[in-house]
Parts: sequence; C-alpha cells; structure tokens
Amino acid sequence: MKPLIVLLSTFIVAIFLLKFTFGKHNIPFSARIAISVMLLFTALGHFFYTDGMAMMIPDIIPLKRELVYFTAIIEILAAVSLHISQFRHIAAYLLIIFFVLMLPANIKASIEQINYQTSAYDGKGLSYLLFRIPLQLLFIIWVYISSIKYN
Repeated sequence: MKPLIVLLSTFIVAIFLLKFTFGKHNIPFSARIAISVMLLFTALGHFFYTDGMAMMIPDIIPLKRELVYFTAIIEILAAVSLHISQFRHIAAYLLIIFFVLMLPANIKASIEQINYQTSAYDGKGLSYLLFRIPLQLLFIIWVYISSIKYN
C-alpha cells in the first residue's frame, strides 16, 4: 500500500510543480518522476527489511540477502535510468521484466504469511495477493506508458 501512496502522491505533486514552474503539464515526465521516487522508496525498504525480504525469496535461490541488496541496486539504477533518454527504453523494458520476476516472491510471502517488515510469519496471507498482483500490473502499465509509449 505504501508504494502506491508514494507513487500517486508524487505523481500529483510533480504535475502541479511542473505546471507551476513551466506553465504546462508533462504527464509522462511526471509519471516517470513518480515511479522513480517509488523505486527509491522501495529500494530503501530492501536495506531496512533485508531479513524479511530474504524470507520471501523462493528456497531454491541461494544468496538471499545478497539478492535483496542487488535488487535494491537495480531499483536505484532503474529510477535514475528512466530519466536518461538514451537508457530510458531499455531501463523500462528491464524494469517491466523485474516487476514480473518479483511475483514469485510475493506469492511465497502470501502463502507463507511472511511479514517482511517484522521477519515473522504473521503476514496478511493470500488476501495480500488480491492487492499485490494488480499493483504489480499497475507498475508495469505505468512504466510502459510513461517510458515507452509516450516517451
């Protein structure tokens, strides 16, 4: 829920700041600012909640803590790359793939009721997926529209 709030509130603020500063709206740019801020926000979570996020990674994958840190770095690089025109398209496509690849971790967290913030098994369970899957889809569509379709 927090990433969605960060995404939407940053989007609204960016729209108004661009309108106030430059006299016109730039929806795709505002959307890229919003997704970048959201990615930076979630990357911070990887550093604060490393143990809980490592619990979400499927058991077959080794080096879980390292992978959590690596995905944080990916999110930071993606947040920056979306604002560099020569990297925008490739960053957007890779980010879309990244969002799809995060789905197994979210499914595992849901099935095992993992609370990544407390590293405990008292999470929201399967109801979490009813929110998380549409949220991941929103992120994918958001990146596609703001960084690929209306670049």
